[in-house]
Amino acid sequence: MAGLIAMRPGSRTRLCYRLRVHRGGKGEWCSLSENGCIHLVDSAHRLVKAPIVLVWARLGTHTSKVMQQLVAVRTWLTDFLLFAYAPELNPVEGVWSQCKRSLANLTAGTVGRLASLVRNRLKSLQYRPTTLDGFLAETGLSPP
Repeated sequence: MAGLIAMRPGSRTRLCYRLRVHRGGKGEWCSLSENGCIHLVDSAHRLVKAPIVLVWARLGTHTSKVMQQLVAVRTWLTDFLLFAYAPELNPVEGVWSQCKRSLANLTAGTVGRLASLVRNRLKSLQYRPTTLDGFLAETGLSPP
């Protein structure tokens, strides 16, 4: 999963996410690639219709040369990296925590069913801007 919380003064806070199912196939890419991540950022840009200041966690995908090249061609995008490990500064950590808590003690049965449950939980968070504002406030950021 990859996600971001988009905030813009005068608009409601938004959640954008991508979910990729990895079924363990040999040679299969098991996480979002640089292209997958930048497509998420592009989607957020289309949604908020404004320049974006992006604060990345220090995943290899976020810091790679390929990602640096993809970011460089987007004049509307300014990016910064968090410290090596700083979940308390990342509002999306609240999203993942909430999603995981809502899935506790459920038996999905299949990977497809689990993906469906995760999408359902994330979709419901998309319609709860005050909850997203709370995740921002937990990091010390002011909601819009």
